[in-house]
Amino acid sequence: MHLLKFDWNPITGIDIIGNFKLHFYSLMWVVAFVIGWYIMKRIFTKEKVSLDYLDPLFIYTVLATMIGARLGHVLFYQSELITQDFFSIFLPFKFKGGFEFTGFQGLASHGAAIGIIIGMYLYRRKYTYKSLLWILDRVVISVASGAIFIRIGNFINSEIIGKVTDSNLGVRFIQDYYYKSEIVRLTGIKDVQKAYNAVTENPKFQNLLEAVPYRHPAQLYESFCYIFVFLILWYVYSKTSKSQQTGFLFGLFLVLLWTIRFFVEFVKEAQVDERASWALNTGQWLSIPFVLLGLYFMFIYKPKSAVK
Repeated sequence: MHLLKFDWNPITGIDIIGNFKLHFYSLMWVVAFVIGWYIMKRIFTKEKVSLDYLDPLFIYTVLATMIGARLGHVLFYQSELITQDFFSIFLPFKFKGGFEFTGFQGLASHGAAIGIIIGMYLYRRKYTYKSLLWILDRVVISVASGAIFIRIGNFINSEIIGKVTDSNLGVRFIQDYYYKSEIVRLTGIKDVQKAYNAVTENPKFQNLLEAVPYRHPAQLYESFCYIFVFLILWYVYSKTSKSQQTGFLFGLFLVLLWTIRFFVEFVKEAQVDERASWALNTGQWLSIPFVLLGLYFMFIYKPKSAVK
């Protein structure tokens, strides 16, 4: 069963010029948004909603997701950026310790969820063709599909890694274990990617490879589970009468996605070292209110008037 164990040491992007790099992680976000747009187009067409409302919805969703995800990461996991590297919060550059193009890294899914809810509220204030919950009930189907690709992007980036394991599903994340400057120093190879490649390809550096522990590929666990979240939501929406129950799909999404997140967190490394000793980590504490909110919309919420 060791065939399921492997070393993860990928090319994470395409070098453009200088420090500028097109990251595959960023491309996963593009894929997520494009697929989400097509799903919403199909929903609008099915329900005979004017497609004139679709592009504004797309813009609001993209902005709300990215702003919410970034601010959520800063507030929940990396608040020191506010005082140490403030402009890196809003720009795809790192300024502390030297100027570097990083892309938009450090994005929190809980922040994205809050951002989307706020974004849809603002969108609904301008476009009143349907209720806020009607919009949320359908947008979450696209969000669930997008989550699949975001976690694949995290895996490509060797980030949000799992805990050390001796199971048959272990992955050695070479680029997480060794910093760029460290791998250059240890191998004596100046090209960073070639230095990383040498660890897995050159027997001379076998000791460096063996020092890297096998870890749970938690990103892939989540991505795989989110496939079923999307399929369940799509089935309920297209094949059952529950799609007509205001808030049900929104609630179902919250319960399914954040329950998965809660349990996968048990095999993840803490994202903040100081919180590693907590009984529940930050992601789990943040997931609980979303699950409770989802249960409320599934089983308790009743609209005061008929919702169109």
